[in-house]
Amino acid sequence: MSDTAPETTPEQRLRGALAVDSASDRLQAALTAGTYPQPEYVEALIERCAIEPDFSVREMLTWALTRHPADLVVPLAVGETRSVFPQARSQALHTLSKVGDARGWEAITPELLADEETEVARTAWRAAALLAPDASRAALVETLATQLGRGERETRFSLSRALGVLGDVARPALEAARGSHDSDVRTHAVATLRMLDDPDESFDTAVWEAQRAIALGE
Repeated sequence: MSDTAPETTPEQRLRGALAVDSASDRLQAALTAGTYPQPEYVEALIERCAIEPDFSVREMLTWALTRHPADLVVPLAVGETRSVFPQARSQALHTLSKVGDARGWEAITPELLADEETEVARTAWRAAALLAPDASRAALVETLATQLGRGERETRFSLSRALGVLGDVARPALEAARGSHDSDVRTHAVATLRMLDDPDESFDTAVWEAQRAIALGE
């Protein structure tokens, strides 16, 4: 009987390296997979994104995926945006935004833009603003405007930043939101308009000025 161990494939070795306990070793494995990309790595990298607990490793996994052909990465990432697991959806959207391939736009649904998981929604906003074709930008703004006033500071900042990427096409929806009966929506809309007018203004300053203007009836 031969004592020779069965030979493993590159994909199997990568999966094993991404499953070790040490986050620094997993980081190195992802770095190596991106430095020396191979088509068979893509599925393993996508799947690990869904369960990887360490933020830095997740970022390296995404970088590694950007080093592989978009023809392989985009279809799998689009499929992951339909996952029942929030991290899988969020990381897939993040990967699509980093790959920057126009085909990633098909993953951006109204359901993702309003996802009950805040991190998924925030990632969807960023990806949508970057990937939306010109013909879809106005409709995207209308959907994003329904999220004004949502969540805490970081969530609202993410939405304002996404609307800022879309630029002047966002103005009509924001102007309409100024008349909302919801004070949070109204303040968020005015603050975002201020940031469109002055991209150098910080979000916190924009919110403070918006609150002051609304209190004074301006």
